[in-house]
Amino acid sequence: MATLSLSFLPLPPLHFSKPRRTSLSISASASTTTTWTPAPLSLVSPATSDSSLFHLTTDLTSSPSLSTSYSNPGQYLQMRVIGSDSKPAFLAIASPPAIEGKFEFLVKKVPGSTAEIICGLKEGDEVELGPVMGKGFQVERIEGKNGELETVLIFATGTGISAIRSLIESDFVKDKKADVRLYYGARNLQIMAYQERFENWESNGITIVPVLSQPDENWIGETGYVQNAFLKTKPVINPESTGVILCGHKQMAEEITSALVGDGLSKDRILMNF
Repeated sequence: MATLSLSFLPLPPLHFSKPRRTSLSISASASTTTTWTPAPLSLVSPATSDSSLFHLTTDLTSSPSLSTSYSNPGQYLQMRVIGSDSKPAFLAIASPPAIEGKFEFLVKKVPGSTAEIICGLKEGDEVELGPVMGKGFQVERIEGKNGELETVLIFATGTGISAIRSLIESDFVKDKKADVRLYYGARNLQIMAYQERFENWESNGITIVPVLSQPDENWIGETGYVQNAFLKTKPVINPESTGVILCGHKQMAEEITSALVGDGLSKDRILMNF
């Protein structure tokens, strides 16, 4: 499959300013509060040719504590639009923790949702971010005693690829001779995000298996749903040295889990980011 050259967005310039304001949101239960941090958008750009997905970057140079609270790939947060009554959107952070001063996201433009409003904003507009949440992908659970990895099967559908991107680009397989395969499902190539990053991911030891449920007539790769494509050619696994990482549709996660647990894989070796 043709890929595009990889490019990275430059880090925003450092500058000094007055401390950022924060706000507290108190729910009906007085014991539950959320601290909201304003953050300007430094990038709002279509991520796919049909503009159903958007790249979004928030500038956190004035909010270093929020930036550094992100420590593990797969973590997520809430984002809300200032002045809107719409519910906050839950978004996985797509950039790896090592990138400081900004958070990158992949946002699906769902009609009538907060995400649609967010995708309609422009660079320089402010949103509010809640605290970083979740444990992320606890990769140590699938590593050997000395941190080694043997076989890692990664499954992603839709915007679930954003959390997987954060994991891959955190170099979790760097210098490890592991067999790492990413099964990535989308309806077609027009809505498959991050194709421009595939070449870089593959150079770092990730084998990518795109799976399209509604491809055009020129597609010669895997078709159908991710779980069906995997189960059709499912390799024999060693339950003691195989790890699985899932992010995406519930049915996909359930069917993959059921099949691999049936092969003797412990559920402790199946990772999700929530």
